[in-house]
Amino acid sequence: MFKKIDEASAKPVVWSAYTADVLWTDSHIAKQMLAFHLNPDLSLASRTAEFINASVDWLISEFNLSTESKTIDFGCGPGLYTQRLKTNGVGTVVGLDFSQNSLEYARKQARGSKLDIEYHYGNYLEYSDDRKFDLITLVMCDFCALNPNQRATLLGKFKSLLATDGFIALDVYTKTRFDTQTESVHLEKNAMGGFWSAEDYWCLQSNFKYEPEMVTLDKYVIFEDAREWVVYNWLQHFDLEMLASELELHGLEIKAKYSDLKGSPSPLESSDEMAVIISHK
Repeated sequence: MFKKIDEASAKPVVWSAYTADVLWTDSHIAKQMLAFHLNPDLSLASRTAEFINASVDWLISEFNLSTESKTIDFGCGPGLYTQRLKTNGVGTVVGLDFSQNSLEYARKQARGSKLDIEYHYGNYLEYSDDRKFDLITLVMCDFCALNPNQRATLLGKFKSLLATDGFIALDVYTKTRFDTQTESVHLEKNAMGGFWSAEDYWCLQSNFKYEPEMVTLDKYVIFEDAREWVVYNWLQHFDLEMLASELELHGLEIKAKYSDLKGSPSPLESSDEMAVIISHK
């Protein structure tokens, strides 16, 4: 038992495993994630409804989105942003996600509201399109869950999809947040209210920090009667210089920076997150 727990709580090499798809493709977990998405008062899988409303209003105003505009939302989930964009008169609205469960909900909502929204199922790192978009969005710090190679792939895709005068809006976790994170180990039966499985289980959660990469990892080892499995939740943290350097490699640059995707201008130094508006160099 000592050896098993010791191995389960061991610190892996940074970015050495990728299991993000489990959160969206496992049937039980996907239902839990959708419930988190749709709770208007929680900011776990999505922002609160109040935040999303303010964010969409700001994006439409800031980028003069109209019936002629083309927008695409990477990691659209159940369509919380896409539906609001289309309801507010944006012309072409596209959403991408690899959660079949979330997309089915988004499509059902769009049909019920008679909204012409395109939804595409699959890994957005593999998406291709001949169109050029006026606004590309990637919200809820989703960029931070990608390893360096995946981020490079995505930024190259953004570059090819972005209209000449288009913009990318995304948010990321900051060094301020990284500095407050601590390493710990926690064992709990049926942790997170049964989030991981419909059956009884034990969850060993280990939290790690990686210097100087500014990466954190929440490692969950789930012990069920019939199986043992692991989920890795990696998060990259950024300062402006680091983010700008990654963008420059793809001919992109930061045009403006905010505390969030509502356009809030609060000081970045004290914030756990920052939002950036990106354009062609």
